[in-house]
Amino acid sequence: MHGGYGPQVMRSLRRDSSVTKERLTPGTVPRIGRYARPYRRHIAAFLALVVLDAVIVIANPLLLKSIIDDGIVPARTGVVIGLSLLIAGLAVLDAGLGLLQRWFSARVGEGLIYDLRTEVFDHVQRMPVAFFMRAQTGALVSRLNTDVIGAQRALTSTLSSVVSNIVSLVMVLGAMLILSWQVTLIALVVLPIFILPARWVGRRMSGLTREQMQLDADMSSVMTERFNVAGAMVAKLYGRPGDEARHFAERAGHVRDIGITVGMYGTVFRIALGLVAALATALVYGMGGVLVVDGAFEIGTLVALSAMLMRLYGPLTSLSNVHVDVMTALVSFDRVFEVLDLRPMVADAPDARPVSGGPVTIEFDGVGFRYPAAEEVSLASLESVARPDTGPGPEVLKDVTFTARPGELIALVGHSGAGKTTITSLVSRLYDVTSGAVRINGLDVREATLASLRDTVGVVMQDAHLFHDTLGANLRYARPGATDEEIWEALRAAQVAELVEALPEGLDTVVGDRGYRLSGGEKQRVALARLLLKAPRVVVLDEATAHLDSESEAAVQRALKTALAGRTSLVIAHRLSTIREADTILVVQDGRVVERGGHEELLALGGAYAELYRTQFEHQR
Repeated sequence: MHGGYGPQVMRSLRRDSSVTKERLTPGTVPRIGRYARPYRRHIAAFLALVVLDAVIVIANPLLLKSIIDDGIVPARTGVVIGLSLLIAGLAVLDAGLGLLQRWFSARVGEGLIYDLRTEVFDHVQRMPVAFFMRAQTGALVSRLNTDVIGAQRALTSTLSSVVSNIVSLVMVLGAMLILSWQVTLIALVVLPIFILPARWVGRRMSGLTREQMQLDADMSSVMTERFNVAGAMVAKLYGRPGDEARHFAERAGHVRDIGITVGMYGTVFRIALGLVAALATALVYGMGGVLVVDGAFEIGTLVALSAMLMRLYGPLTSLSNVHVDVMTALVSFDRVFEVLDLRPMVADAPDARPVSGGPVTIEFDGVGFRYPAAEEVSLASLESVARPDTGPGPEVLKDVTFTARPGELIALVGHSGAGKTTITSLVSRLYDVTSGAVRINGLDVREATLASLRDTVGVVMQDAHLFHDTLGANLRYARPGATDEEIWEALRAAQVAELVEALPEGLDTVVGDRGYRLSGGEKQRVALARLLLKAPRVVVLDEATAHLDSESEAAVQRALKTALAGRTSLVIAHRLSTIREADTILVVQDGRVVERGGHEELLALGGAYAELYRTQFEHQR
């Protein structure tokens, strides 16, 4: 018991007992069954092996009894040798069963992890941008890691532990009662001496484990913030190395101290476990020895009872905490299902159809928009902060109406927060309008397939994001089948080919986390090359030239002038050069289009645009 059941019992007692107060979503258990169904044969084989292993556990003490009573005592050498070989054979069989159990357990467990992870990842990828603006990245990753693995344990370790402990307990108790009810009664009387302190240690351990996990998370948070490029840059510019080291040392010290405490509790538990086992063994041998002397049963029976005693307390203790184990697994499943049940606000309509081919006309028809409420797009458990803003947001756009015809360049200007970015987000359907409609070639974007919409509309944001991968991989993200020559054409069009040619690794150069190995202007031009490689029919530029110097901007503007020919373009501009190229300028103020027209025309009006020009654009001449 000390070497075999100790760690298993310890894991069970360290479970957070507060999990039993959780309320499961109705239908959770049947839903788990649906995930288990593809593995039902593997699970059945696994449980059969668990039961067979429990039978072998009880067979060994009985064979030991027979060796002593039927072989050693009557001096029958053949019986001793035969039974010894049988015990050896059972040991080999038990080892083989252990390997098979592990294979079936891994097949079911890893298969379930794969199924859940891929389903959650795919589902999260389909969530709207508003979801990612609210959800904490670490909480999402935890659902894909910690909770998915916790759910997997429901069908492997928890299930096998419960079945194995029940079978072992029934068989051990039955065999002990048959061999000697008196000794069995003594063994059960000693049980509270073990279980009660163990439960106390378990309650203390569950609290310490919860605190240890929080301290580990705090320490990891410090490392994550300091080790990403942006955090490291801030730390270099503003931080003091000594203070940073002391700050981390303080967090690491808390982890160290609680680790020592947890380790000591575990050691005390294991020592107490061994001590109680030794006391129980002494009682069994004391009373059983007297019974053997009195002729109540034979010495082999006493040895068998002592061996079975070692297999009695572990299962009993584990089963006493089984409701916590089961609820821990079920709650993990429930937390995974919670994410899967959050329906994306932006999704294909049942009768969605693709955007028609050819040149594109964009029409905003009386568009009103407010950002969705928190409960519409996210889960409180993924935000890790209190939600003071549970209601719907204020109206951001009000009766926005305009038309962008094929080949036209529409410039959006206005103060920060006026609603310009929101307008561009509605074209690519990152959000759905609250009222009115956005149409592409007469088709409401809510009735268009998202795939065709993504193919039609290309976007370059103000802060272009590049993945931690090679330049070639980042560019091919727009068109996976693009050839190297097509990529070089896009790079030349974006005026960045010379830069890439000068790099030692060329297209195989790793750009670093978020593209930080490139300057802001270089990263922006790579993003423009990615857009040009995609060759969309609608181009949305959200202040895409904001990070470029005058020389780079002039080069990109030349590239865009050719690349945007024949394409409908919607540009948020902070550069006068962009505005002068526009066919129509829309002045956005407090969510409304308050003026529209050409540059000279709007200047002549002397209204909002003229004021904006004087404050933002005049110095660019």
